[in-house]
Order: sequence, then C-alpha cells, then structure tokens
Amino acid sequence: MNVLRLVCRHKTALCLGGLAFFGMVLLYLAKCTSENMKPLGPRALPHQSGAQRQLLPRALEDSLPEKKVSTFLVVLIASGPKYTERRSIIRSTWLSAASRGGGTEGDLWCRFVIGTAGLGEEETASLEMEQRRHGDLLLLPELQDSYDNLTAKLLLMYVWLDQHIDYKFVLKADDDTFARLDVLLEELKSKEPRRLYWGFFSGRGRVKSAGKWKESTWVLCDYYLPYALGGGYILSWDLVHYLSLSKDYLAQWQNEDVSLGTWLAPVDVKRVHDPRFDTEYKSRGCNNKYIVTHKQSIEDMLEKHQTLAKENKLCKEEVKLRLSYIYDWAVPPSQCCQRKDGIP
Repeated sequence: MNVLRLVCRHKTALCLGGLAFFGMVLLYLAKCTSENMKPLGPRALPHQSGAQRQLLPRALEDSLPEKKVSTFLVVLIASGPKYTERRSIIRSTWLSAASRGGGTEGDLWCRFVIGTAGLGEEETASLEMEQRRHGDLLLLPELQDSYDNLTAKLLLMYVWLDQHIDYKFVLKADDDTFARLDVLLEELKSKEPRRLYWGFFSGRGRVKSAGKWKESTWVLCDYYLPYALGGGYILSWDLVHYLSLSKDYLAQWQNEDVSLGTWLAPVDVKRVHDPRFDTEYKSRGCNNKYIVTHKQSIEDMLEKHQTLAKENKLCKEEVKLRLSYIYDWAVPPSQCCQRKDGIP
C-alpha cells in the first residue's frame, strides 16, 4: 500500500507539473498572439512621396513585389500579332508626340500587349524582329490572342503590370485609338493616384444574347453594370493591384470592359465620366477637346498627328457624328445616359 501511495503521489506531482508547464505555454502563446493582433500602423508605399503618399496596411504593402522600372504613366495598348502597321503608325504619331508635348522618358512607359501562344514560326519570327527593333512589345506567351480571350488578356496584362512596374496611373487603349498623352500627363499630375477609374461610362448596356459578344454566363441582371468603354480609360495603380490580388476569384465574361466594370463594382472607387473620351464602339466625330479617340483608321491618326503638329489642334474641322452625354449618377443606371446636344 505504501508503495502504491508513493507511485500515485509521484504521478500526481508529474501531472500537476505538466499542467503548470502547459499553463505557462498557453500564457506565453496568448501574450504573443495579443501582441501580433495589435493593429499595425500603415506604411507608406515606396513609389509615393510627400503630402500625396498613399498609405496601405502592412499586409497589403508586403504583397507588393519588388519593381525594377519606375514611371508616372503606363500606356498599355492591346494589339494583335498581325497588326504591325497599326503599331507602326501609333509609334510615329501619338506616342512620338508625347515627349514634345511635355512628357519625358521618365513620365511614360508604353507597351503593345500581344498574346503569343499558338503562333506559327513566321508570326513568331516577325514579332521577335519587331521586338529587337523597337523593344516596346509586352508578349504574353501563356495567352492565345483572340476575341474569346480578351478578358483573360486584360487581366493578365494588369497582373504583369502589378508585378513588374512601379507607376501611378495606367492608360489602357486599343491599337485603333488616338490619345493626347500630353494632355493626360498634365491633368494626371494634379490627380490623387488612388482609386481612380476615369473614362467614358455606360450604364444602360443591355446584355448581349447573340454575336461575338454573347454573354452566356451573365446572370446578375438584364443590364451590364456601369463600366468605362474600352477604347481608352485610366486606372490608378492601387486598383490594378487589387485586381492582381483578386485574380483567382474574378469571373471572366466575354466583354473585357464589362468584366472590369463588374470587378470594380463593389469597390470604393472614384468613377469619373468624361465626354472628352470618345471611346464608344464608333467615334462621335472629331472635337478639339477630345483626349482619347477610338475607332481611328491609319489615315485618321496621320491627319490628327499632322494637324496637331502644324496647327496645335486635333481636328482640321470639327465634326459631330453622334450626340454625347453626361453620366447622371443620381438615377438608376438604365436612365444614366441621355444624349444631348452641346456636349463634346
């Protein structure tokens, strides 16, 4: 009996000692956890300075990859493997005019974005030669360039941009777009590089049920959510970073502009509708106030470039082909966009 009592006392002591040690471990872990759960102060991003430095939580800042190129405005022009002539004209017109209009090499970083998956040897060799000559192609080897992949292309280009370039704003344009980069640069320098979504918005677009833009998986409502038309629009860097972080959770619809508007729909962004963005599916004409004009032929681009160089205005003669509108954010989107005369 005495031996049994000694054994029991010994086990009890071990148990009590173990419990005490376990309790000390729990207290230590609780202390560490409470310290780690304290809110962290925001940290300034490396590519913003002075009074306009933007602040992000540490966790979000830590997700920013290290960048090797720093610029103010990125220009990403969606192009296709076969559109060599369009790229050549853009290089010799509105891209070349940017520096003469007040932009410098440090202000701008411009690339034509092309998917190269599935290309034949001849097309691949042609693009490689173009890249050696100009060095301004952003080639996406994982993407097959086609209408069906435009939304995937848009997301891929933004993810690439977020991972490689340090910048404040990005202009997304098409290779049939003419842009006044001098005006954009001047106006962007007075804008806060945060939560900006600037372009020509639509809110009353009915969901396409046929044709190449047919949306088979759109089930949200009978209209598209408000979006900036894709002939050209501006995003601030932080919205691109948000898209990059969310890429695995974003549904992709047939229309890339609609997709972007939907991705940003629940986000607290500043949507700026500007009639100077002539970016609908066909141009509204020519107005000297336009800063981005879509659906331009090679001849249109040459004429605008020459008129700007000689007369410091965009149009030889102002022409109105369609009425414009001011987006009314105070009414439902289906009533947003009443076309009226007197608007550029």
